[in-house]
Amino acid sequence: MATTYERPADERVQWLGNIPYLLIHLVPFAAFFTGFGLRDVLLCLGLYGARMFFITAGYHRYFAHRSYKMGRVMQFLMALGGTLAVQKGPLWWAAHHRHHHKYSDRFEDVHSPMKGLFWSHMGWIMCRKHEPVRLHLIKDFAALPELRWLDRYHWVPPFALGVGVWLWGGWSALVVGFFLSLVLSWHCTYLINSLSHLIGRRRYVTTDTSRNSMLLALLTFGEGWHNNHHYYQSSANQGFFWWEIDISYYVLRALSLVGLVRELRTPPAHVLADNRIRDGHADIGMFQANWAKAVASLENAKAQLEHAKVHAGEYYEERRRALDAMVESTTSAAQQIAKMSPKPFPD
Repeated sequence: MATTYERPADERVQWLGNIPYLLIHLVPFAAFFTGFGLRDVLLCLGLYGARMFFITAGYHRYFAHRSYKMGRVMQFLMALGGTLAVQKGPLWWAAHHRHHHKYSDRFEDVHSPMKGLFWSHMGWIMCRKHEPVRLHLIKDFAALPELRWLDRYHWVPPFALGVGVWLWGGWSALVVGFFLSLVLSWHCTYLINSLSHLIGRRRYVTTDTSRNSMLLALLTFGEGWHNNHHYYQSSANQGFFWWEIDISYYVLRALSLVGLVRELRTPPAHVLADNRIRDGHADIGMFQANWAKAVASLENAKAQLEHAKVHAGEYYEERRRALDAMVESTTSAAQQIAKMSPKPFPD
């Protein structure tokens, strides 16, 4: 008997309601009809880079984690740039991401991998449950009227950009330059929610299954150093060592040299050295992920025993008591191991 996740109504993918979103994925194929040239390809690469930077450095490292500081005008421009990636407004994005870190890899997590790969990749944004802005999680920025306005009308800047691209370069520029770069930036961003919790290496003990991946880091301008990030969330850099390429951080460093951003937070030396998995610490994140599967298996075994109750009177009672004792002792051991988890570092 397989154990499956019973998805509530508000977590079911709304396929009809997401038809416009799904159709956008088909627009780049129109390039076979419009044709395209080097100019369109360069525009695609340029817009992909801009979108990825504003999402990673702006929406993520600034609005979600406040890992550096900047003035109010620059802050608005960073938020404006983030809307060009068409991932809703800065308040919606950052609030949901803060919720993700609070419940990372548990069922409460907005894009928990425990609910399936498709769900963690894009299914979670296609349901009704996560449509509202969680303003109680983003009170610091929600107090600013310009950000509230931009969050409400987040579609205006990318719409204006699309019109501008079409007027400047025609249909091929719109199809390849605007829409292809948009779809690529979407799914490379989504990979951090899905594959970064499934593939790669773990350096630090965390209470989730985050991993580091050079490939994903290159695609997402540094976000692929995901285990680093979950270990020390308030850092402006996610590549903690010189060989860990982090393009968004390099750009932030350049902006800091001309005074556009300031006080970039980085992990201190003792943080980099502590809690290494290779030093023998309990890998509590992987333990908890497998513990959930183990509990499900035990519950499945108990259900099978209940089914066999009518055929095995005294034998059933004996096995049930043994199984209950096993669950109790395993739970006690899990609680002891959980105490070894490192305490989170404050933002």
